[in-house]
Amino acid sequence: MKIIRSKKMIIILLTLLATLLIVALFASSNMVLFDSKGIIGEAQSSLIITSVLLMAIIIVPVLFMSIYFPYKYRHSNKEAEYTPEWEHSTKIEVIVWTVPCLIVLALGWITYQTSYSLDPRKEIVSNKEPLTIQVVAMNWKWLFIYPEQQIATVNEIALPVNRPVKFLVTSDTAMNSFFIPQLGSQVYAMAGMENRLNLMAQQEGSYRGISANYSGYGFANMRFKAHAVSDADFDQWIQKVKTSEQVLNNTTYDQLTANAKEQIKAPHPVTYFASVAPLKFKDIIEKHAGVQNGL
Repeated sequence: MKIIRSKKMIIILLTLLATLLIVALFASSNMVLFDSKGIIGEAQSSLIITSVLLMAIIIVPVLFMSIYFPYKYRHSNKEAEYTPEWEHSTKIEVIVWTVPCLIVLALGWITYQTSYSLDPRKEIVSNKEPLTIQVVAMNWKWLFIYPEQQIATVNEIALPVNRPVKFLVTSDTAMNSFFIPQLGSQVYAMAGMENRLNLMAQQEGSYRGISANYSGYGFANMRFKAHAVSDADFDQWIQKVKTSEQVLNNTTYDQLTANAKEQIKAPHPVTYFASVAPLKFKDIIEKHAGVQNGL
């Protein structure tokens, strides 16, 4: 009996230790997906948590039973009930079929609702006009064009808090994925195509932007900063960009594409362009869509 009790204590202690280890790992990690600062990010975080909790209704009991039953019905346990003639239980059949079906129905309904409510192309309802930012994935940097302000930047954007932002996303190279984890959603950037993403920051701060799709040697350096600021600070940032001596024309754009090899070892520095050709974003798309090639 003492040996059995000691084994039970060891199993309990190991279970508690594993639980504490998992909790510590989650607490010490920077889980930006669950530290959302935008309306879309919060909705997606809630969706992830709800889905996991629903699935845990099945997963947790199954994991528990996968440990408990082998231990209880081990060969050395002479007190375990032995019923070799047992073959059916209506109660068990009802439980193991009803509960999963209800969970699948619940997940299906949530998926149906959020497929429309969290559509990246769906505009965010607000009393403010959305800010448009055109995004171009390059090797190995991000180019951002503000068509309304007629400026452009590399590896940095600023956006006003509590104002919708419409991102128009394309690529001048391999397929990439435009992603600001704390604001929510990610969309693919593909050459010759325009994808759309609507986001809105609810808190001021600097948020990490990345490419979530491997695209080659310099992929790790495709990082940028998204600064969510007040309206006044946003206007100041625009004026700061406009003081740059550089302009984005065909010559400077060719220079951006020509130095791709340099960004394999180090990220491209933040660069400001005081002005940009009005149709530059359109030209980049059509370069790959075949319009400029007479196709």
